[in-house]
Amino acid sequence: MTGENDTAAPRRPGAPTADGILDAAVRELAPGAADNPLVTRIAAGEAPREVFTVLALEQHQIITADRGSFRHLARRADGNPPVAAFFEALAEGESMALGALSGLEETCGVDAGALREYEPRAGCQAYPSYVARLALEAEPADVVIALSANFAAWGGYCATVAHALRTRYAFPEAACAFFDFFAEPAAELTVLAHDAVRHGLGASRVTPRLAHRHGRLLQEYELMFWTALAE
Repeated sequence: MTGENDTAAPRRPGAPTADGILDAAVRELAPGAADNPLVTRIAAGEAPREVFTVLALEQHQIITADRGSFRHLARRADGNPPVAAFFEALAEGESMALGALSGLEETCGVDAGALREYEPRAGCQAYPSYVARLALEAEPADVVIALSANFAAWGGYCATVAHALRTRYAFPEAACAFFDFFAEPAAELTVLAHDAVRHGLGASRVTPRLAHRHGRLLQEYELMFWTALAE
């Protein structure tokens, strides 16, 4: 199912489409198989279990920060309902992810005191800091494109980690819920992303060059997150 904006003015021959822009971003910004050595080690069962404790602590802060950024983007896109709907869905998803994270936190012995006392790693928090910057100054439709590319990579990493937690580390199902949540592509979110970009194109609010720049940096900050976890 696609959005109602398909009835907008006909496109010029050769004009960019939402499908083409999003597909190109995912394809061109995808990290290489060797770019994330920590996930490779996790897949082989070679990473220390302490990595997952740090991941839980860092993600608790990242989710909270990203939820605020997505809410701000939704407010900024208030005059563009399809774009606002995408970010509203993301903010709601972050709340769900925070609930799913509790299983990993419990398994790793992370309680309220640990969350309160933990000092985050700069390399891990660079990603949400950049998302916050985008929330303040980037065109929301361009951010949709950048995030869509990053979510494809993040989802692949989560699928790998979820499998390894079960087969290599014998973690309980509750500890895998956070990674399961992101591992499967969300069909509804995909529709919302296409509707948002389609609307952005119709309103001349999409600049693919800038969207790719944002996406490239998000991917690099994503890899920085995993590198910092291993330190």
